[in-house]
Amino acid sequence: MSRAEMDTLGWDSCDVILITGDAYIDHPSFGMALIGRLLEAQGFRVGIICQPDWNSAADFKKLGKPNLFFGVTAGNMDSMVNRYTSDRKIRSDDAYTPNAEPNKRPDRAVTVYAQRCREAFTGTPVVIGSIEASLRRIAHYDYWSDKVRRSVLPDSKADLLVFGNAERAIVEVAHRLAKGEKIGDIRDLRGTAFMVPMGWLPGEDWDAMDSTSVDTPGPLVKHADPYAMDMGSAAPAATAPGEHPVRIVSQAERLAARKARRAHTVIRLPSYEQVKDDPVLYAHASRTFHLESNPGNARALVQAHGERDVWLNPPPIPLTTEELDAVYELPYARRQHPAYGEAKIPAWEMIRFSVNIMRGCFGGCTFCSITEHEGRIIQSRSEDSVIREIEEMRDKTPGFTGIVSDLGGPTANMFHLKCKDEKIESACRRLSCVYPEICENLNTDHSQLISLYRRARSIKGVKKVQIGSGLRYDLAVRSPEYIKELVTHHVGGYLKIAPEHTEEGVLSKMMKPGIGAYDRFKQLFDRFSREAGKEQYLIPYFIAAHPGTTDEDMLNLALWLKKNNFRLDQVQTFLPTPMALATTMYHTERNPLKKVNRTSEEVGAVRNGRQRKLHKAFLRYHDPANWPMLREALKEMGRADLIGNGKKQLIPAWQPASVPGKACAQPARASQNQPRQTPRAALPRGNVAPRPARPGGPVAPKRNLAPRKPR
Repeated sequence: MSRAEMDTLGWDSCDVILITGDAYIDHPSFGMALIGRLLEAQGFRVGIICQPDWNSAADFKKLGKPNLFFGVTAGNMDSMVNRYTSDRKIRSDDAYTPNAEPNKRPDRAVTVYAQRCREAFTGTPVVIGSIEASLRRIAHYDYWSDKVRRSVLPDSKADLLVFGNAERAIVEVAHRLAKGEKIGDIRDLRGTAFMVPMGWLPGEDWDAMDSTSVDTPGPLVKHADPYAMDMGSAAPAATAPGEHPVRIVSQAERLAARKARRAHTVIRLPSYEQVKDDPVLYAHASRTFHLESNPGNARALVQAHGERDVWLNPPPIPLTTEELDAVYELPYARRQHPAYGEAKIPAWEMIRFSVNIMRGCFGGCTFCSITEHEGRIIQSRSEDSVIREIEEMRDKTPGFTGIVSDLGGPTANMFHLKCKDEKIESACRRLSCVYPEICENLNTDHSQLISLYRRARSIKGVKKVQIGSGLRYDLAVRSPEYIKELVTHHVGGYLKIAPEHTEEGVLSKMMKPGIGAYDRFKQLFDRFSREAGKEQYLIPYFIAAHPGTTDEDMLNLALWLKKNNFRLDQVQTFLPTPMALATTMYHTERNPLKKVNRTSEEVGAVRNGRQRKLHKAFLRYHDPANWPMLREALKEMGRADLIGNGKKQLIPAWQPASVPGKACAQPARASQNQPRQTPRAALPRGNVAPRPARPGGPVAPKRNLAPRKPR
């Protein structure tokens, strides 16, 4: 991190210098540490410049000129999500900065940092990556400027963009540059994007096709017709003049030929200039992008930006279990850099005693960006590797008291779950393996996760293993044994799950299961808690103002919450993150889950500030500060019958003197001299705790900062 450290190591220069918007914490949950240790293991000398002053190029020069390239990232979160709330208000803290100090990174940090690297050392290759670059690799709707922005590539002037989990790509780039290859000649790596002249193709055997020809559901590779015949060109001597021989083509030949053609086909998306002004074309491009996200069958994509093209190679092939183990078992110090002294870094405090056991998510929730970044194919570590990391954490991490705060990742219970057939998986075009129903080809056996839990809690020095990552309860009900194991040993009184809503119309736009799946899970949760002699509770998460949500939907959710005695402490309002399908719904008011055209299904978007606040107020119906707004809304909706003090009514008809609000009719009292009581709805209840902080991993401390690692 400094010249002094370089001198101590005897380095005269660095091969690679990584620029990040986060503080440096040497732990595999932090992207720069993981990439740095990975390159170090390959023999490269790596420098890391954290949270540089972006007002000049001075900080970008402090380690000298890198021999190979600058690697640039905003950090573990998109810089705009990190700095602004869903109401576009500036946050007062930054979880990835010492002492949570705000304003230590610029807006759109990847673009700013890359430009400063260019200023510092002209001609040095610049490679951008991590989640901000991943989610902005093509033209995308930007919530904070309320417009469609270009790909981050032309704005940052970067030479190469690596997206998704980029271990393979970044190692390959480093070795090829070290051998003398020019950055502009590296065009064949999966998981990379770059700028090329308009109409450029990698070779003469490549074909380009318009995206409108592929915007249809169904498998890309159709089953071969065993009776199909192909006319050969060479006729045997006995063939009559003008005739051609008939040759039966095997299924293997047909599939091989089709696969070869696909590998040399690029799909042209509508240009930036087109999607910027046409919501239907934007929704079409978004749908096509997501249909081409399976590494087993995805084709290259290209999108024009002015007179140049942004070219995206297919997504990276997921790491094997052995490869993932190797990445997580590099020699991390498992602590923040000593340069920060005693300063507290909230993100580190949250995950210091947690362990990532897997990557990816096949849930496909439309509001979540995990699949756009990490992909839908689960990459799991081995049990042995996880156990070794827990033991290392026990021995090396200061302050360990025997409590493992989380074994998880994007979800708690997708460990080693995958498609039963690799051929089916490689041809699949589904956006979710669990919606509208759990796919019959998905293995939902939780036995390996149960085995991991049992081994983890038997480690010497480990007192308890908690599960902090969000649980996919529709999968869990397929394995009652897992729920029993979880509830009996790994719940610390409260377990968070995310139904997100109760109304089917909204859930269909989220690609989430119906509330019936929650009810089935709750029955098992309560039953096994009783059998274990424990008083434990579920903490449900819900989203307000999601695309497709009406005022009536939020009212019904509020009534469900009251009926089930839930009083939510922290709630989240929908935040449109770049490239997510729900963001497409918000911007275009079209449904990209179905084929998009001029007459396709429209989706209502909750844009008005007052309506967004109202939807949030329904989630916190018990807060007296929300009662005036809710009374007004209920009257406008013709539901004034829900205003009163009855058990089936949502809010009272009067306002506490201590809480500002419009004066309302006073409820009848037994005696005029009887002092008014605080309404029962405003009193805390003992069976619902305040919403806990989010779990370990690269996330922010509040739910609406970065939903589920990261969104």
